[in-house]
Order: sequence, then C-alpha cells, then structure tokens
Amino acid sequence: MATFSYSARDKAGLIQKGSLFAADRAAATASLGEKGLTPILVKEAAVTSSDNMGLVERLSGGNRVKLADKVIFSRQFATMVNAGVPLVQSLNILREQTESKKLKAVVGEVAKQVEGGSTLAAALGGHPEVFNDIYVNMVKAGEAGGILDQVLDRLAIQQEKDAEIVSKVKSAMIYPMVITIATFAAFFFLMTVIVPKLASIFADAGANLPIYTKIMLAISGFLVHSWWLLLIIIATVFISFTRWIHTTSGKRIVDRAMLKAPIIGPILVKVNVARFARTFGSLMASGISVLEAINATKSALGNSVYQDELTDVAQKVKNGRPMSEPIRASKNFPPIVGQMLSVGEETGQLDEILLKLAGFYEREVDTVIAGITSIIEPILIIVLGGMVGFIVISVFGPISSISNSV
Repeated sequence: MATFSYSARDKAGLIQKGSLFAADRAAATASLGEKGLTPILVKEAAVTSSDNMGLVERLSGGNRVKLADKVIFSRQFATMVNAGVPLVQSLNILREQTESKKLKAVVGEVAKQVEGGSTLAAALGGHPEVFNDIYVNMVKAGEAGGILDQVLDRLAIQQEKDAEIVSKVKSAMIYPMVITIATFAAFFFLMTVIVPKLASIFADAGANLPIYTKIMLAISGFLVHSWWLLLIIIATVFISFTRWIHTTSGKRIVDRAMLKAPIIGPILVKVNVARFARTFGSLMASGISVLEAINATKSALGNSVYQDELTDVAQKVKNGRPMSEPIRASKNFPPIVGQMLSVGEETGQLDEILLKLAGFYEREVDTVIAGITSIIEPILIIVLGGMVGFIVISVFGPISSISNSV
C-alpha cells in the first residue's frame, strides 16, 4: 500500500487535488473513478522523513496497539459520528486523545487520507496491523448504509468481548503455570543440592542401594554434571517445535490435538464458537453479505481447524446451500449452533440469534474457566506429592538399611 497524490476533474469541470491510499496506481485511478472524478495526474507521493520513520517502525514491529486502546477509539469515534462531528475533525481529536504512540501515528495518517478524498474504510485498510479485515469490512458497510456510528459501536462491543475472553483465559492459566514452575524448581533444588550430599553419605556407608534410589542418584548426577546438555536439549526441542507449529501441517495437528485435549479442549471449543458467533453476527448486523461475513470471520479465528471448517462452509454457501447445513454436519461445532443458525435463516433474524448465541457461549466460557482451578489444583498437588514422595522413599530406604546394619 502507498500514498498517491492526484489531480482530477469533477463532474462540474473543476480541478480537485488531494491524496489517497491504494495498493498501486491502477487501484488509485479506479478509486477516483468510483468517486466520480476523472483522473488527470496520479503519481506516488514522495516518502518524507516522517513516513520513513513510520516504515522503520512497521518493519521493526513498532509498538503494538492494545485492544483496550482500540475499544476506546471505537467508542469515542461512534459518539462523535453520532453527534454529527465531521470525520476528519473526529479523527484529529481522537489522535490527540489517545495515549498509544502507534495508534496516534496511524490515526493521523488515516485523517490525512480521508481529508485527501479517501473513504474511511480504504484509509483504515492501509493499516492491517491495527485494523483487521473485520474492522475494515464493517466500517465499509457502515459508510455504505449510513450507519457508521452503529457499526463503530458494534465493533467496540465485539472488541470488549474478545478482550474479556482472552483476559479470563490468561488469568485462569496463571495459577497452574506458577504452581508447575514452583514444582519443578523445588524438584531441581532437591536433586542438585540435597541429594548429592546424601549420595556421599550412602557411598561412605557402603549401603546396598535399591533400584529406585539408584535411579534418583542417576537423575541427580545428570542434573549436577550435565545441566548444560539438558539446556541444549530443551532449547533444541523448543526451537524445533516452534518452527514446526508455524508450518501449515504442524499448526493443523497441534490445533486439532488441543481441541481434543482434556480440560483445555472444551474451553477452546467454547471460545472459538463464541468468537465465531459474535464476529459473524456483528458483520451480518452491519449489512455485509453472508459469504463476505464468513470469509472475514474466518480470519478472526486463531484455530486452523475452525478456519478450514469455515472455508468449506463458504464454498457450500457459494454453491447455493444454506449455511446451517454444513455447520450441523460438522463435528467441531456443537449441535446447538447449527440448529440456531437454521432457525435464524428461516426467520430472517440470523444476526440477532448469532449475537444471543455468542452471549450464551461467553457465559459458558466464564463457567468453565471458574472451575479450572478446582480441577487443576488437585492434579498438580498429586504430581508434586508424587515427585517429593519418590525422593523421600529413595532417601529413607537406604538410611533405614544403614541404621539396621549399625
């Protein structure tokens, strides 16, 4: 995407000058034609130092825009549009108010492009790292239908729900992770500090060690003398696994396994179904066609299994079949989803039913996450007890033998 400056003649014969954002010169020329302008000169604008800084920031990753910042932006933008404040003025006000440096720079560029004659959707579409396809498509539909304020409000609600789900899942995972790290840290301490001292006592006493004590001493010796090898093995496995899951086949295998995993699997199913229903319902409520809404929703789901499912759904809808049919046949969507979609198609209230379905599954996610701690805590305690118990038995067996011999 690049910025193009142009000179064009409007229907009244007057010369209009400005700039717009487009993929290439042909796209920029086509965009002018859609606005009723006859292009005279269209050329790519020179890159200024500030543009170079923005490019460097984008290539280096820059500062990521937090979801909370986008929620506030959408809420305030909707309020201003509803109050009749012009788009450019609204964008400039929001640029001054936001605390995110990245969002401030992006909104400033969007304001310049809109002032130069670009549509808001086209200007937002030039910044996919901040505004994804769903955001851009909904804004485009809002501009076309004259309901931009309502669309922005729906976007804020959708983003808030996404943020809530992500936050709750992360919070639920913190406790098990802390306990797991503490468990392995305690095991490592015992094996590298306490057990070596006991090993010297056993050696001096010449005790006949049972097999489980020999296993414990072997593990302790490996951790003490070959810890660097363990680090190399862990690093190699981690890097190899990370690269593998970023391949198409690797991601599909991992995503499918995660959906079938105990405890975490049902949560992921509910999270993906809730996100699907919320996103698809919001797109439909904004006036976007079913096929476009399916393709846009697909990009919002992080699980490749559900992305493949929606790809198949889109193809069947394109062939004239109702959307509920492939959803009902899918093993990855709960039966209630297909049934509710069928009712929505029959009654013409698909968007409302989907949003209600999203609310239902969001509450289900809350319920399941609330019970995670009570399920995982005893499991972790058993694991920790087993590790400590193994060490205790391995230590006290030989000590008992030594005491009896003395």
